Amino acid sequence: MEKRTKFLLDEKDIPRSWYNIQADLPEPLPPVLHPGTGKPVTGDDLTPLFPMELIKQEVSQERWIEIPEEVRDIYRLWRPSPLFRAYRLEKALDTPAKIFYKYEGISPAGSHKPNTAIAQAYYNKKEGIKRIATETGAGQWGSSLALAGAFFGIEIKVYMVASSYHLKPYRRIMMQTWGAQCVPSPSPDTKAGRAMLEKDPDCPGSLGLAISEAVEDTVTHDDTHYSLGSVLNHVLLHQTVIGLEAKKQMEMAGEYPDIIVGCVGGGSNFAGMFLPFIKDKIEGKKPKLRIINVEPTATPSITKGIYAYDFGDSAKLTPLIKMYTLGHSFMPDPIHAGGLRYHGMAPIICHLHQLGLVEAKAEHQIGTFKAGVTFARSEGIVSAPETNHAIKVAIDEALKCKETGQSKNILLAHSGHGHFDMASYEAYLSGKLVDYAYPKEKIQEALKDLPKIKES
Repeated sequence: MEKRTKFLLDEKDIPRSWYNIQADLPEPLPPVLHPGTGKPVTGDDLTPLFPMELIKQEVSQERWIEIPEEVRDIYRLWRPSPLFRAYRLEKALDTPAKIFYKYEGISPAGSHKPNTAIAQAYYNKKEGIKRIATETGAGQWGSSLALAGAFFGIEIKVYMVASSYHLKPYRRIMMQTWGAQCVPSPSPDTKAGRAMLEKDPDCPGSLGLAISEAVEDTVTHDDTHYSLGSVLNHVLLHQTVIGLEAKKQMEMAGEYPDIIVGCVGGGSNFAGMFLPFIKDKIEGKKPKLRIINVEPTATPSITKGIYAYDFGDSAKLTPLIKMYTLGHSFMPDPIHAGGLRYHGMAPIICHLHQLGLVEAKAEHQIGTFKAGVTFARSEGIVSAPETNHAIKVAIDEALKCKETGQSKNILLAHSGHGHFDMASYEAYLSGKLVDYAYPKEKIQEALKDLPKIKES
């Protein structure tokens, strides 16, 4: 039989429901707490920020949540996304491992982010919201929500982390092309932004600070809701279309993954891939399945953070979430993988890590770009700097197979292309890329500011 490189599904195979892991968790998630009372937040607490349907999804225990047909109709522009067998990478590595990658770079925004942006914009439109404020790191989320805003006629205001805003102007232009307003964070548009600019006029920004600005913008405008591109349960829920499709495609290939690898900043892309598979591990069908979350050594929340309640933003405007955190005031170094610079992590991923169901590794910037170039020269795709972190670990696992002579199936969550990251690749190729050290002292200082919570 002739070898097959692409495994393609038909539009009729687009999932009709999102998979909700909360129905199958061995232990329930810790509650989200109100920062003022320390008690679990209620739906009423969240209505100034989110439409009610998303609030319901955030806490739902239903295993399957139906995808609205209007959302599926837009999904058809790029879904189902292809699954590739990386024959050329396998040959370059001379490994007996079988490497597969699920490629989300074919969406109009070039990443996985529209999977939830379209859904969030739909529910906001349904509730009559005319304006949404949000933050973005590398710009993938901001451009995706800008796209969704264009489709549903919603005004979008994006606070983009300053280091990425200046390094990646074409992401900003993409947002503007779709009708969104994009400003660098910290910005003079909010109290939180002005306070940081007064303290440090050259502040590179952080996702925590950009979230503060977007939340402040939301609560000071009656016609505005807030939208988050990662971390929260409903965001991970929407991304499960990736893993649901991938399970069918792996069946087409006649294989099941031994190892699943993906990058994590807030965690939505990789969780969207592995949650439909981890159900098999929880049920005992695939007990040896390994799931590896890869983060940068410059922002090592799972590998070096503390599992504790913390704010999701720098200005302490959000509810308290139990997660691996480096401290809400942590200001990360301006690495090129701007989407991985968040101080915390999705509670679902943190909870699964606590239960011993997933692993985590941290990688240095230069090593990840080396892996990205290897991938580009074999598979042809220039990947996002974020994705390169996962590629690095996938290559490492494939090389371990070369050493042992054992063949394993490695499934890579490929979150998007790097077509707007050429300056980052130029820095690597010219030998000018900085490899930031593990910021131990900065983390220790930020962790001193963790909120004092009495857990009942």
